[in-house]
Amino acid sequence: MKRLLLPLVLLIFMSFQESHASVKVITGTVIDKISRHPIPGVQVSTRNSKKHVVTDKDGKYSITIENENSQLKFTYIGYKTQTIKIGNSLIINIELEATNLRLKEMVIKSQEPQYEMQKADPAQRSAQNIVIRGMSSVHKGIYIQQNTESYATVKENGFQNPFKNPLSTFSIDVDAASYSNVRRFINNGSLPPKDAVRVEEMINYFDYEYPQPKGNAPVNIITEISTAPWNTKHKLVQIGLQGKKIATDNLPASNLVFLIDVSGSMNVPNKLPLLVSSFKLLADQLRAKDKVAIVVYAGRSGLVLPATAGSDKSKIKEALNALSAGGSTAGGAGIELAYKVAGQNFIKGGNNRVILATDGDFNVGASSDKDMQTLIEEKRKTGIYLTVLGYGMGNIKDSKMETLANKGNGNYAYIDNISEARKVLINEFGGTLFTIAKDVKLQVEFNPEKVQAYRLVGYENRLLEDRDFNDDTKDAGEMGSGHTVTALYEIIPTGVKSSFAGTIDDLKYQENKKTKTNGNSREMLTVKLRYKDPNGHTSKMIQEAVVDRSSPLINTSNNFRFAASVAEFGMLIRQSDFKQNASFERVIQTASGAMGKDKEGYRSEFIKLVKSARLMAGDLLSSIEK
Repeated sequence: MKRLLLPLVLLIFMSFQESHASVKVITGTVIDKISRHPIPGVQVSTRNSKKHVVTDKDGKYSITIENENSQLKFTYIGYKTQTIKIGNSLIINIELEATNLRLKEMVIKSQEPQYEMQKADPAQRSAQNIVIRGMSSVHKGIYIQQNTESYATVKENGFQNPFKNPLSTFSIDVDAASYSNVRRFINNGSLPPKDAVRVEEMINYFDYEYPQPKGNAPVNIITEISTAPWNTKHKLVQIGLQGKKIATDNLPASNLVFLIDVSGSMNVPNKLPLLVSSFKLLADQLRAKDKVAIVVYAGRSGLVLPATAGSDKSKIKEALNALSAGGSTAGGAGIELAYKVAGQNFIKGGNNRVILATDGDFNVGASSDKDMQTLIEEKRKTGIYLTVLGYGMGNIKDSKMETLANKGNGNYAYIDNISEARKVLINEFGGTLFTIAKDVKLQVEFNPEKVQAYRLVGYENRLLEDRDFNDDTKDAGEMGSGHTVTALYEIIPTGVKSSFAGTIDDLKYQENKKTKTNGNSREMLTVKLRYKDPNGHTSKMIQEAVVDRSSPLINTSNNFRFAASVAEFGMLIRQSDFKQNASFERVIQTASGAMGKDKEGYRSEFIKLVKSARLMAGDLLSSIEK
């Protein structure tokens, strides 16, 4: 009997070993080839696609496969699919390369247009030619939908004389949509339209290593002075604000409503599919004490997910996966319903917020910027904040989305790829969604004994009347947990000859202001900051005098030099009247020497963008000269 049992046991053991050896576990990380950022949501599948997994928020995956599978396929919208031979390796790391895609028309007979993807012709990548092509079933022919992107006109701030205008007053801006939108244009092979470039948003896209506030104030002021890189006879003053960073676990409970545009214009890969992937990333950040509802709008609005605990991530993601696009855009009705749902689930002392994701094309119901502004101004009185996320190209209504965010006590970001979604919704989770100070205003008073003329770089659409600074009924910007805000003033010192400075004749009917200055002061300017607590109604003030003490540019902080380089780049690509001696070469040199820690690679990516823009600008000048 023992002789019979021994071979049987050996046979079973060998069968087990053979079966165990027939499978193996492959792990790895998928990153973007250019930005080097991990890519969440990439599908990793066997060659026959019978088995697949997706990468997590850090771009990591693990898949168990049989030995007979010799290849793995890596697929994600907006990237070239890669098929890799497995070989003997158990660790396979992948770099995916983004594709430049456009939509190609197809002749169809159904009521809705259908699309296929093809590579974009580089010659058709200018700002005027990034379009959606579709088929009209009514006319049974091909038409080209013109680029309908819209941007508010930006009239640049000019130099002001401190004798005539001693005060400069503006609302802070933590939006960064302009930078990612500019990046989208450059990566698609063209320079952006002039009005798409808002220099302050480009500067504030980046984090700066300012010290954290001390004491009870949620914000502190940091200043620095040096020469202006684009004109060494002028000075540049940097005013930095640092918001107090609060650990995610200590942030108040959130009551969020995802308000998602599912109209027909969203039915392209870089809109609704990217949007769904983005919100899945956000769902992964939610805690058990948070809750989420989902409202959609197209021809009409509807509630697709009632308020659901943040811990029930699978239910939230299932609702997102079920979304599809089609119909017109009843944006006003969607906003009404979203605020109603947020109000029904209001958390006292919590973070109550509507997150609107759209290309901004509201074409049914309240649709003008003024109508939407009135609607949002009314809704913000409920204590519910608004975050606006923009998607897509060819149809972006930038001016409308910026207006909504500004008037809704919120912020505005443009999501051009999954890496940007990761930045906004994961890396900057607290800053994007949790307000620590609202109605934040800055007022700067200049000493005419030190300042012949001054110019605020950017913030054109955030300017306030001087009297608004002390008026607590006037709306201003919000700061989130850990947010930084940076503003730059270009200064023409007294005694410097400049065509920008101008002159003012002596006054005939009143005493000239020049006789009233204090010539003994060493102060160049005074910065005053007003803010309210998130649930407060009365503002508090902080102020700081800035002495006329500047350092050579090479001795300034990385914060100063990098912000200056971004400002110089912004002036170059919008062909600013005040760019003076600005150059792409100096931008690259200055930024390269001010990289700092650059943990996420955003600053190195900026330098690559500048190099690409320099080539395009050179080609543009060459074509004009010919």
